[in-house]
Amino acid sequence: MTRTYVITGAASGIGAALAELLRGQGHTIIGVDLHDADVTADLTTHEGRDALVAEVTRLSGGTIDAVVANAGLATESVATVAVNYFGAIATLEGLRPLLTGADAPRAVATASMASLFPVDDELVDACLAHDEKAALHRTQELIDAEQGGLIYGSTKRALVRWIRQNAATGDWAGAGIPLNAVAPGVIRTPMTADLTATEEATKGLLEMVPMPLNGIADPAAVANLLAYLVSVENTHLCGQVVFVDGGSDVVIRGDSTF
Repeated sequence: MTRTYVITGAASGIGAALAELLRGQGHTIIGVDLHDADVTADLTTHEGRDALVAEVTRLSGGTIDAVVANAGLATESVATVAVNYFGAIATLEGLRPLLTGADAPRAVATASMASLFPVDDELVDACLAHDEKAALHRTQELIDAEQGGLIYGSTKRALVRWIRQNAATGDWAGAGIPLNAVAPGVIRTPMTADLTATEEATKGLLEMVPMPLNGIADPAAVANLLAYLVSVENTHLCGQVVFVDGGSDVVIRGDSTF
């Protein structure tokens, strides 16, 4: 069965690996990114998010089989919040109507094991309240207070909480759409290149993000999991955040299941 998949952040890293994998299986990919993609859209802006929905609707003819909200940033900036949370939610909610015509619709977001890190509750709450103005204002306050290190983890914490809050609702599970997330550890992508540029930098990173199983992963490790989550075979995973992190979750949280 040939399916049509929408992947944001498709030009590099995990998104590119997933697009290559699914194309190799004969599926149709609509890639979204700032460049080198079928749809060029800036997910930091309302205009870019609207353009994403309009262009995907045009290219797909109004029906898609799955959406992967994968685009993300890891900089200490307001853009990280705009893309990682508000861009991801706009992608999922904006494209959900196109999933309703599919026989086996699927949706998944790329979160991060950084959702386990300390966060800024005010920023997380502003995201979940869908108050982008307040969220971006709080982000700038964190940057000004030299607490920008809390931004990335806060965006991913908010994202996984949104997934948990919405997956079992009528819009998603009630419409037969499994909605889930993956939480990668450190992956060798352009986003992490500077963090793994030297042996010393890599050692320091792995002290913060312990990965006892095989260490830093290639994008394919996450792409293979995403491919299952958007497949016809995934019929009953609902609201799950699947850690593909070499054991970081286990090391950090021990035997706690929640």
